[in-house]
Amino acid sequence: MFKDGDIMLGGIFSFHSSWRNRRDSYMDKPLPLQCTSLNFRGIQYAQAMLFAVEEINNSTDLLPGISLGYRIYDSCGSIAKSVRVALAFANGNEVVSQPSEVPCTRPAQVQAIMGESSSSPCMAMATAIGPFHIPMISHFATCACLSDKSKYPSFLRTIPSDYYQSRALAQLVKHFGWTWVGAMRTNDDYGNNGMATFTETAQQLGICLEYSVSFFRTDPPDKIQKIIDIIKASTSKVIIAFLSHKDLNVILLRLSHHNLTGYQWVGSESWIFDSQTATVDKDHILDGAIGLSIPEAHVSGMREFMLDVRPLNVSSNEMFTAYYETVFSCKFKQSKSSSRNQKECTGREDLTEVQNSFTDMSLMPIFNNVYKGVYAAAHALHFILSCNKTCNTKVQLDPFTILQHIRTIQFKTKEGEEVYFNENGDPAAKYEIINWKPRENDVVEFVTVGLYDASLPENKQLHLQNESITWTQNSQQVPVSVCSEKCLPGTRKVLQKGMPVCCYDCIICAEGDISNITDSVTCVRCHPEFWSNERRDACVKKEAEFLSYEEMMGALLTAASLFGTCITAVVAFIFFRYRKTPIVRANNSELSFLLLFSLTLCFLCSLTFIGRPSDLSCMLRHTAFGITFVLCISCVLGKTIVVLMAFRATLPGSNMMKWFGPAQQKLTVLGFTLIQVMICILWLTISPPFPFKNFKDFKDKIILECALGSALGFWSVLGYIGLLAILCFILAFLARKLPDNFNEAKFITFSMLIFCAVWITFIPAYVSSPGKFSVAVEIFAILSSSFGLLFCIFIPKCYIILLKPERNTKKYIMGKGALK
Repeated sequence: MFKDGDIMLGGIFSFHSSWRNRRDSYMDKPLPLQCTSLNFRGIQYAQAMLFAVEEINNSTDLLPGISLGYRIYDSCGSIAKSVRVALAFANGNEVVSQPSEVPCTRPAQVQAIMGESSSSPCMAMATAIGPFHIPMISHFATCACLSDKSKYPSFLRTIPSDYYQSRALAQLVKHFGWTWVGAMRTNDDYGNNGMATFTETAQQLGICLEYSVSFFRTDPPDKIQKIIDIIKASTSKVIIAFLSHKDLNVILLRLSHHNLTGYQWVGSESWIFDSQTATVDKDHILDGAIGLSIPEAHVSGMREFMLDVRPLNVSSNEMFTAYYETVFSCKFKQSKSSSRNQKECTGREDLTEVQNSFTDMSLMPIFNNVYKGVYAAAHALHFILSCNKTCNTKVQLDPFTILQHIRTIQFKTKEGEEVYFNENGDPAAKYEIINWKPRENDVVEFVTVGLYDASLPENKQLHLQNESITWTQNSQQVPVSVCSEKCLPGTRKVLQKGMPVCCYDCIICAEGDISNITDSVTCVRCHPEFWSNERRDACVKKEAEFLSYEEMMGALLTAASLFGTCITAVVAFIFFRYRKTPIVRANNSELSFLLLFSLTLCFLCSLTFIGRPSDLSCMLRHTAFGITFVLCISCVLGKTIVVLMAFRATLPGSNMMKWFGPAQQKLTVLGFTLIQVMICILWLTISPPFPFKNFKDFKDKIILECALGSALGFWSVLGYIGLLAILCFILAFLARKLPDNFNEAKFITFSMLIFCAVWITFIPAYVSSPGKFSVAVEIFAILSSSFGLLFCIFIPKCYIILLKPERNTKKYIMGKGALK
């Protein structure tokens, strides 16, 4: 197709989609390719270019007084033929062979080239003409590799790069929770590069590919059969199809033979809004498909122009004549292939009355891309020629200058759409999300259900209307395609050996760990004061455990403490009531009352161990216990010494009682007690006991206890008590053979045996008892030893005072009389 003009533009489109294979002998010059399979789309792209050229030529605002011409060639979809045409455009020669005497190098006959539709031919052409800096503007080549200006310096396009489409498809898949998908791609630069970007992005988003297969429409049947077998054996229910519409049409026929329905297809812009593909899909394999398309566009006047395809308008071009016959299913008289059974073409047929793939304008966004490419070249020329009302025709046009101006051009079409190119020669990346909705009479409606805008922040790029989407098999539920079901809160993912990261097992979190999100990779340890609940999806506050008054054990120990206090008070009352009797006056009654007082304190100090520990209670419980017990043992020790001295003093010439009278006894008690007071003061000064939360003994409980602060201080207090108790026991043991009527030394010996036995067994029991039980053991030891002292020393005396008053005489106590 050609038309002369002041400035020429080139066009390369696939008017045919295939060619006849041939075997070259390499002995003769190969014959030109024989193109087959008329391609309506290629002719429509050429028509869009013609419309733009005619509109510019009729405009008084753009390139006034300058006419644009064009030379458009058919590439048949062949890379070799595309490069041949591009080189012819570059050196000024026609595609047809020229006599050898004609020079091969001339100025370029076109100032810019429109086309091609596919990425692989564009890559070859852009490589060939790149050194000549002839602008090449594609309307449908989307391979991200073409953005590399070091390899393709003169290439530009009016369709977004697959870099954005692949990433958008990955985000779309992630949005619907599909983490286990299959992938098919065309085995060319478009499919391979697009799928490589998708795979990289998918891995970053946690999406796994169960399989990824490639094929080309000319592949043998056995290779296509292998692909079908892979799909059959797969477990994924979503197929990502990065295919050209020509390749998809081929495999659809094979898929229909195997009834492979029920798969959710996700498509690229090449086929997702192609009505021819929808016509081929007679078995509804692609129903519910979703994918990206170029935003819907409208160019006023283009549809009417493209539908006007009478042969008179195409200069009796043979190809358009054949095209006309195909569209209207008729034959011209002069046609070599005319048949008697076929109706005759009149040349006045109206295409608006025909419904076929050519009259379908669903590819208007792509036609608009061709239209914008022509206008981009025209606006650059308008600026270079300094056009106002007229243009400066004396300017020598240079392809490099034109290329530089096209790269920086920015204008609006008559429909208000803004056109510009970024530093890579790409337009802004915006897509509509298309959903295939099956209607009556096997008609498929392409419904826009969302938008994708790469210029927005990443979290706002994808916008979908989920409720309006129809899925495969006309379902309203989003399909599920995962290798493993989601791990619920309370579990974590553990990868299956030898499988992709999307295949995993769900393991329940360990005790004390939780996961409160779905598909958690790890479980998080709860804060020490918290513990995991049964579902392991939340941390709940641990129960604080301490020996309290409300619980049974605390109440019993409290009752025992108060009971001991009361008994001690009763004994003190009895002793006070009978304070003038011999049995009370014997062995220093003041020490007896001091001992009863200290026993009362011993019983009461056990109460400081019950209740929530505080700074005051922690310091008080051990120091009060230590001081009161030393006071108690000191009194017992004083009484033991008095017994010894009293009976030794009866020996002739003995004056021992003079050196150990009441004053000395009190000083002894005071001295022993002051030593313990000093130990406690040092303990409280250096490292006092303090409240402590014990998280180690129990996993699900917090033990509130008193830390010792200084262990040396604690064991010094106990050791001093033990030392006095042993000393007291030894002295009482020495007095065991004194007169038997009332030998208090025997009762003291027995009480010290109980005291020592209790505290010796206390040590291992205290160390091994967990939590509040260690406190209970210490209280039990205090009460047991206190009761032991009370019962062994005072109960026998009370028995005599209350029940055997006849024995309450000095003579009986001294062992000089006997009762009958």
